[in-house]
Amino acid sequence: MTARRPCPPAPGPLEEYAARFDDLFFSLAQRRGFREYLTGLLAPRERNKTITCLAGAEPLTGAGMPGVQRLQFFLSESPWEVERVNDRRLELLREEPATAPHDGGVIVIDDSGDRKDGTATANVGRQWLGRWERPTTASSR
Repeated sequence: MTARRPCPPAPGPLEEYAARFDDLFFSLAQRRGFREYLTGLLAPRERNKTITCLAGAEPLTGAGMPGVQRLQFFLSESPWEVERVNDRRLELLREEPATAPHDGGVIVIDDSGDRKDGTATANVGRQWLGRWERPTTASSR
């Protein structure tokens, strides 16, 4: 069996974390895509919900750039198992004392990424609950 080719490292301490997933990916392109995806999710950017922004490119003009196309392929076409990656992520959280469940409770990580400003949730319509006298939003229940 040939040795795995080294993958360009993720920035800073992210590489140590990303390396713990390497055995779940069978190719260099997948390991690189995973690192680029993690970096995009955790980089301090205005928004990280689009492929171009995850890849650090301009929203419209950067869509055809190689880094954006690579990330798009990794997320939509590359044959890796999301469930195994998520299981590993949860396993690592449980191993870490700061994030492991304990008798005093658990930490809940909201990975939705939606910023909240005010009392209403974006894109949530008004709901009428018959026993209440006023309409309410899903976020105020």
